[in-house]
Amino acid sequence: MNSPSRRIPSLIRRSRTGCDLLGLQSLITKTPSEDLDCRSLAEFVSLSARLVSVDHARSFFDRLPSPVPTRVWNSMIRVYADPGRDASESVRVFAELVRTGAGPDKFTYPLVLKACARSAMVGEGETAFGSAVKLGFGSDSYVVNTLVSMYAAGGETGCARRAFDEMGVRNVVSWTAMIAGYVSGEQSPEALTLFRQMIHEKVKPNSVTLVSLLSACAHLGIPQTGKSIHSYAIKNPINLDVALCTALVTMYAKCSHIDKAFHVFTSMESKNLQAWTIMITAFADHGRGMDAIDLFTKMEASSLRPDSQAFSSILSACSRLGLVEQGQRYFDRMVGIYGIHPTVEHYGCIVDLFGRAGMVEVAYRVIKNMPFEPNPVILRSFLGACRKSHGKQFMIDEDLRRLLLELEPELGANYVAVANASAISDCWDDVVRIRRFMLQKGLKKVPGCSWVEGNDGRENVGCLH
Repeated sequence: MNSPSRRIPSLIRRSRTGCDLLGLQSLITKTPSEDLDCRSLAEFVSLSARLVSVDHARSFFDRLPSPVPTRVWNSMIRVYADPGRDASESVRVFAELVRTGAGPDKFTYPLVLKACARSAMVGEGETAFGSAVKLGFGSDSYVVNTLVSMYAAGGETGCARRAFDEMGVRNVVSWTAMIAGYVSGEQSPEALTLFRQMIHEKVKPNSVTLVSLLSACAHLGIPQTGKSIHSYAIKNPINLDVALCTALVTMYAKCSHIDKAFHVFTSMESKNLQAWTIMITAFADHGRGMDAIDLFTKMEASSLRPDSQAFSSILSACSRLGLVEQGQRYFDRMVGIYGIHPTVEHYGCIVDLFGRAGMVEVAYRVIKNMPFEPNPVILRSFLGACRKSHGKQFMIDEDLRRLLLELEPELGANYVAVANASAISDCWDDVVRIRRFMLQKGLKKVPGCSWVEGNDGRENVGCLH
């Protein structure tokens, strides 16, 4: 091996910019293929995608002389499988790999199965796994764990569980993949049952396992189980990293244990934007608007840039506190300073802000000037504000009333809202017609419900009339 080719691996590792790589590429293309090691080529493909572009990485890959080592194929598959990219292209690259006769290895299949999960290509994933079985990789735990995750991501929790049950040896990743699959498939009770089985079989969970379990507790509204998981993490001990602490904050907040959520939040050594936003949202949702505003101010002072969700939360807090001018200022800062394009959720907060303050005419102008059609939440908020406008006369746009019924024609609460709005506008014929239609269709306004954790740990539903 000559001297220039010997320097290629170290030059790749030292590359920090696209210009570095482009300069190095000419050296690689001039080097005989037999003098290039597959690890260096794989690293170059990966770095090209990150520092230059995915298209450039693919162009370099396509010009490599045959046969291209499997490790380099894997690198190209991984490039497309990364978040934010076209994962289905990974599957096409895998198909090319198989057609060329170059053999996939045990590292190829997890990459392909992850790509199938991200692009909802369960059928292609099953075909890929069949290929893995033929090559003797069907019992590899890494491959089967990824198969379980793929089925779960595709909503096939039954298939995921069969694959899980058929595994000869299950490690913590296997259990975690199945638990996460149940949680993502909104089968939280099954996730908790499997966790108990995991503990019974003396498999120690990791922080990723507990994150999924806390999500299940938050979904079911069972704080006692969540507290038990928190205690388990402290006693064993399991590292309370940012992801796990954020999951704890979310669980306590969604179970209305706001002080406990804030205690966990303040104890975090490092806080990401998600943790700040969740805590701000929790304060806003539980009537502690001033705490939400104070925390938002501290977040900005910490040099973190608030995102779209953070502004939705702070606008909601201003709405509930009746802080009209402050809410308007936050909206203006979101657009003018942070360059965030308002979503329908942001406009909904502004409509609610003006509506709660009795400024129904201003709320109406916001709706009419929105760059998109209002959703049912905005329409119900506006119609409700008109009903509570303290005797103010306001002729409610008939198009808005009709639109709400067109968007959600099966929801009885919408007919009640439209009937009330029609009454405000003195459209009594419409009120009679809507009430008669509700009787004919058997539509009713459904009372609200809440989840309550009983002493036995089971969930009960209580109606709030």
